[in-house]
Amino acid sequence: MAKVPQKLQIIPLGGLGEIGKNMTVVRVDDEILVIDAGLMFPDDDMLGIDLVIPDISYLLENRDIIKAIVLTHGHEDHIGALPYVLKQLNVPVYGTKLTLGILEGRLKEKNVDASGLIPVKPGDIINLGCFSVGFIRVSHSIPDAVGLSIKTPVGTIVHTGDFKMDYTPVDGKMTDFRRFSELGNRGVLLLMSDSTNAERPGHTPSERTVGVAFDKVFHNAKNRIIIATFSSNVHRIQQAIDTACQYKRKVAVLGRSMINVVNISLELGYLTVPEGVLIDIDEINNYPMSQVVIVTTGSQGEPLSALTRMSMSDHRKVGIVPGDTVIISATPIPGNEKLVSRTIDNLLKQGAEVIYEKSKGIHVSGHASQEELKLMYNLIHPRFFMPVHGEYRHLIKHAKLVQDLGMPKHNIFISDNGQILEFTRDKGTVAGKVTAGNVLIDGLGVGDVGNIVLRDRRQLSQDGILIIVVTMDKDQGCVAAGPDIVSRGFVYVRESEALMDEAKEKVKTALEKCEENNITEWATIKANIRDALGRYLYEKTRRRPMILPIIMEI
Repeated sequence: MAKVPQKLQIIPLGGLGEIGKNMTVVRVDDEILVIDAGLMFPDDDMLGIDLVIPDISYLLENRDIIKAIVLTHGHEDHIGALPYVLKQLNVPVYGTKLTLGILEGRLKEKNVDASGLIPVKPGDIINLGCFSVGFIRVSHSIPDAVGLSIKTPVGTIVHTGDFKMDYTPVDGKMTDFRRFSELGNRGVLLLMSDSTNAERPGHTPSERTVGVAFDKVFHNAKNRIIIATFSSNVHRIQQAIDTACQYKRKVAVLGRSMINVVNISLELGYLTVPEGVLIDIDEINNYPMSQVVIVTTGSQGEPLSALTRMSMSDHRKVGIVPGDTVIISATPIPGNEKLVSRTIDNLLKQGAEVIYEKSKGIHVSGHASQEELKLMYNLIHPRFFMPVHGEYRHLIKHAKLVQDLGMPKHNIFISDNGQILEFTRDKGTVAGKVTAGNVLIDGLGVGDVGNIVLRDRRQLSQDGILIIVVTMDKDQGCVAAGPDIVSRGFVYVRESEALMDEAKEKVKTALEKCEENNITEWATIKANIRDALGRYLYEKTRRRPMILPIIMEI
């Protein structure tokens, strides 16, 4: 009997057409490899939601054939879902030292076993079932980032991870062009490449340019300097510390995630700080303002972050003082623009000088722009191409770029989350769909808030709620007391007594009709109350509050 040819399947469970929650499944027959497991932050319409992670139903159904999860780097959009995923899946996790150091801290916070974390180094090659996985050094806005080469029986996949072509990286460790070139020379079946900056022409500036910008700001600043950036941007923190040393300033670190990452980076050797430069935040008042730098979280205007609290005079340890220089060394993530603008306005009101314009050079991206994406494609020169990471317009733009470089359109796959792409050595096709989507995290609840709950929250936020309490006599089948109406978020009752009185009359009329028609089922009585009251309130106010009838029986 002829042997059935093996097929390679690529199934993205997140990270396509959205910013964050990156997760990709690579499957050959009955063996699965998972790349990354990230989270994303909620959209504006996800009221009360803290975090969003990928739906891993497909992985739970196939848990026995998962060989491992391999990680490209330590950003939350690539590792943030693992505290939730590893509670349900007992699989080994491979990543570089800093990536696993950050992840281990996250797992401990959630009381998740971290014994399955296995460190690797750029250049390592590991065998996981039919997969041979190579870890390739790339430059990004966090140290120890890697791309992946995945050798399978069908062909080789290259996954770039998040990357840029930084020729003068802060730590001196450049993207491994030679390794990518070698893979391209041997033949690559599929390239999956970062698309985040696919709309930006030219090259992304080197991270070192931020150090030059810091130097200018430090030279001109007379008082205290506060730098807000991503806690994971260890190279940015290193440059802030280096510049502080140059100007003989002490450095204090503020914000829980910033403190955690700095401690991990110091412990693992990714941050170098001379003796006596780092001080505790409680010690800043022991030094003149002109000798203090504070490195903090809050570059995205997050409501509970240190910088936002400082801007609102709500931080218990640090307040903004007129003359402070605040550097916001980041660009707003899409959706955070209003939060960042509000924080900047509040800082300016308190007399701080705020430096946030990109033109000042105080931030550069960690992602490749168009010329770097072209270079990566030309190094690999794959048979098939799949843009990953970024919103849908970024995927489309990246696809157009490689098409202009000579890739046939039918060999480019712009996929959706959950879509199965199936490859042989010669052909790629769409072969179906698996369950994929969002799992919403609200407090300790994982997945217990869905579309219906979000719809109710949206309605409550728009028009409020009316609670109608009626007491009914069980034997007589008539109203014993009420109706009483409680309003929250609809109208101010003391100024709308006539409306409330008329509303009570509408409820009474609805109850009388039910009594006349011998309607005793509570569900039907509640529906009649909702219909009658809803019509009346819309006529009077053009609002549709949530109406919640409560019937008590005596």
